[in-house]
Amino acid sequence: MPRRKKETERRRGAVVMRGGRPPGRRTEDQELLRTRALPEFRESDTWRTLRIIGEFVEGFDALANAGPAVTIFGSARVGRRNRYYAAARRVAAALGREGFNVITGGGPGIMEAANRGARDAGVLSIGCNIELPFEQGLNEFVDLGMEFRYFFVRKVMFVKYAEGFVIFPGGFGTLDELFESLTLIQTGKVEHFPVVLYGKDYWNGLLRWIRERPLYEEKISPEDLDLVTVTDDVERACGAIVESYRSREEREEREAEERASVEATEEAMQQAAGGKQNPPS
Repeated sequence: MPRRKKETERRRGAVVMRGGRPPGRRTEDQELLRTRALPEFRESDTWRTLRIIGEFVEGFDALANAGPAVTIFGSARVGRRNRYYAAARRVAAALGREGFNVITGGGPGIMEAANRGARDAGVLSIGCNIELPFEQGLNEFVDLGMEFRYFFVRKVMFVKYAEGFVIFPGGFGTLDELFESLTLIQTGKVEHFPVVLYGKDYWNGLLRWIRERPLYEEKISPEDLDLVTVTDDVERACGAIVESYRSREEREEREAEERASVEATEEAMQQAAGGKQNPPS
């Protein structure tokens, strides 16, 4: 049987392509050094990937030393005289007095109220803003602000550096953050992460529908409803976050002590075994 001719291989990073080079195809160096009338590469998915990585790096770098924090969500369309504005400010201030910094989307409404409450308590007020078709600048009460191009990068910052969520009444963006956080908890992607829904009269209708439809039709489990705390009380909202955080700290301390004890026991056993093998002369 005649031996099959080996196909020509071409590599582009991790990608291997077999077969002849397409007619007119330039090498990567040619593409790099070719002068273009317009910077087309900036519209490519490859360039976007680098920008995405850059946003992650900038976000991680900015928030690395933010300390324990709580993310607060809610509508941007709430005015300063609204009762939820006042409640968000009080919740943020109460969390600040317990030592938590506050993260928001950095915009107006509930976000502004929460940043304002953090300022009242003297803790770090963080705003993670997003580039939108319409203007939404950082509110005046943000101490550390960031502007993101991509929603998913911004969402990682909301979750990664938070000890829990407090979610006030809001629209599609707020609901998106609510259900994404519940999905991460339900699937075990994040652990020991309290979610507080503030405003019983606003959230009860949604929770009733969840019980009557998804739960009744067995799309979710009964224990999934235990993932959220619903309240109209500032102290209860703050207490749910503080209790979860302290419980996690205590659990981690016990686990560290247990690991240290196991390591010390293993080291002592190894030393004892070594002493038996090498008795003194």
